[in-house]
Amino acid sequence: MAHKSIDNAFTAQTIKGAATDPTHAGALSFMRRLYSKDVSNADAVVWGIPFDAAVSNRPGARFGPQAIRRAAAIFDNDPQYPFQRDLFENLAVIDYGDCLLDYGNHQLTPATIEQEAAKLITNDAFLVSLGGDHFVTWPILKAHAAKYGPLALVQFDAHQDTWFDDGKRIDHGSFVARAVRDGIIDPTASIQIGIRTHAPEDCGIQILYGHDVEDMSTKDIVQAIETRTQGRKTYVTFDIDCLDPAYAPGTGTPVAGGPSSAKMLSVLRQLGKIDIIGADIVEVAPAYDHADITAIAGATIAMHYLGLLAEKKAAR
Repeated sequence: MAHKSIDNAFTAQTIKGAATDPTHAGALSFMRRLYSKDVSNADAVVWGIPFDAAVSNRPGARFGPQAIRRAAAIFDNDPQYPFQRDLFENLAVIDYGDCLLDYGNHQLTPATIEQEAAKLITNDAFLVSLGGDHFVTWPILKAHAAKYGPLALVQFDAHQDTWFDDGKRIDHGSFVARAVRDGIIDPTASIQIGIRTHAPEDCGIQILYGHDVEDMSTKDIVQAIETRTQGRKTYVTFDIDCLDPAYAPGTGTPVAGGPSSAKMLSVLRQLGKIDIIGADIVEVAPAYDHADITAIAGATIAMHYLGLLAEKKAAR
């Protein structure tokens, strides 16, 4: 046991290197990363946003960050599949914990999230956000656009989220329309993958519907993303309901006819050419989950974000 760790989330002496906690025990941070509020030396920061007051159907995504962290315990100290490497050998990653939100005053939520996100990316750390419902992406996008300028958006989702609102609503179905209207994202460089509903507007964003994804190869989907984003700085948002409910039952608005987790993870794996500057995984609602199916998918998506980042750093 001399080379084993326990509670690495608190006892780690460095923000690099694999943990060796038992899968069934130890403090549950994301992939056993050190809990820290010091982001000065971090290449990437994992951050939870436990908010679900914007949902239009089933609530519960406020418990998403907890569920994703718990599911991430299965990623032990072995080289991570499919990246064939210890992601943290050279990549410095911390778990910053969660955003503190006033559950009784939701109008403060957008500014609170935006301000904290802006602080976390000040030193160019890559921010991986764990939702929470999809409204949380709106203030995160604002923080990133303030730093990088108008962004390309790659959105994995069953819903377009392009319902127009008055700019004040707390609603998980309108953040994309708002981001286009306010110049936060460039619709001509943005793409949505897996859409299985209709909204009044597409806002000029390219859509790969669920039936398109079903017929396309992974290579073709990746090519469409690369072509659309045009080498621009890109934010990736993954609503877990992009996946068919067979692979992600634990979400607020499940829609049948979606792709498998295997196919979408294969797409993510091949996005190494995209200039991704931030990413999130949202809408994991564990109360509707079974055997952590959805949480495991969510944790694996977040791990892929870090895997791509680790590869890029190793190639420098």
